Amino acid sequence: MKIELFKSLKTNLLFGLFIFLFFAKCANKEEKNLPKVVKDGMVMIPSGDFLMGSSGKQARDDESPIHPVHVDAFWMDQTEVTNFQFKEFIDATGYVTTAEKKPNWEELKKELPPDTPKPNDSLLKAASLVFEATDGPVNLNDYGAWWQWKSKASWRYPKGKGSSIENKMDHPVVHISWYDAQAYAAWAGKRLPTEAEWEWAASGGMNKKYPWGDEAVTSGEPKANAWEGDFPYKNTLKDQFFYTAPVGSFKSNSFGLFDMAGNVWEWCSDWYDYTYYESFKSQKVNNPQGPEAPYDPYQPYLRQKVMRGGSFLCNDAYCSGYRVASRMKSSPDTGLQHTGFRLVKSIETQSKEN
Repeated sequence: MKIELFKSLKTNLLFGLFIFLFFAKCANKEEKNLPKVVKDGMVMIPSGDFLMGSSGKQARDDESPIHPVHVDAFWMDQTEVTNFQFKEFIDATGYVTTAEKKPNWEELKKELPPDTPKPNDSLLKAASLVFEATDGPVNLNDYGAWWQWKSKASWRYPKGKGSSIENKMDHPVVHISWYDAQAYAAWAGKRLPTEAEWEWAASGGMNKKYPWGDEAVTSGEPKANAWEGDFPYKNTLKDQFFYTAPVGSFKSNSFGLFDMAGNVWEWCSDWYDYTYYESFKSQKVNNPQGPEAPYDPYQPYLRQKVMRGGSFLCNDAYCSGYRVASRMKSSPDTGLQHTGFRLVKSIETQSKEN
């Protein structure tokens, strides 16, 4: 018994020492002023090692265990894709987004438990989910209290019929499904980032809680477009925005990237697997590409992709999605009023074009 206990303590001590040394190594990198190389609206993100995941008070179970990761250098869009940029894609290709199409029930029911009854035909229409503030406090597990299924809601009409993106061409495009983002990426000659690439880029090489450091989002001057006040009914507008903000409205992180926290959730290329990090533990992983298949024990019939970065709706009492390590997931055929994306390019791809 004593021998086994000694072995266990020794293992934990060695792992703790490894984590300490790893953090010390990364901390030394923080002191350097990394050069920001920007070209065609993209920032060169240097290669690096970091500890992926979180174990803090706000961390969720799918963010652990913390594990060491290496990511090769790549290019990343300095901001989220804007309405202006997305409109160029639509004008050039005639593409129709998921939200603009009538849902196909035969496809939808594949993602639902067996024997799920078909909804009324009035609900099977071109529509998307739009945020509506409540009149007062509600159960924060009841998402339906603030999400409304609105006809015609799409990237063109963010709040549904009667709204528009006029005077918002520099805002991030929203109501974008993972498939929509993939289509844009193919047209632009880019790709969606892996979850590991996204977290490394958001960290700015600092290994801090947020893209700007460890200071709480509510402290000092506004650092991101997030929900200030009591979600989902009272927003103090300290950051001046109730919905999306023009890209680049807040300070960039140390890599020169804007809005890696708040504004809109951003799609990643990876499938979402609730237990994915458990397969690594203390083993260092090079350029992880995500699991081969999705898995969510709470929604076993739903195939989901990873989203990162939080949105204008994030609040510490609700999701704290603006943390660097925070993970979110959604069905790839779903777009909401707080969902957008940004793209990356491999260094090799960028080099061949020059």
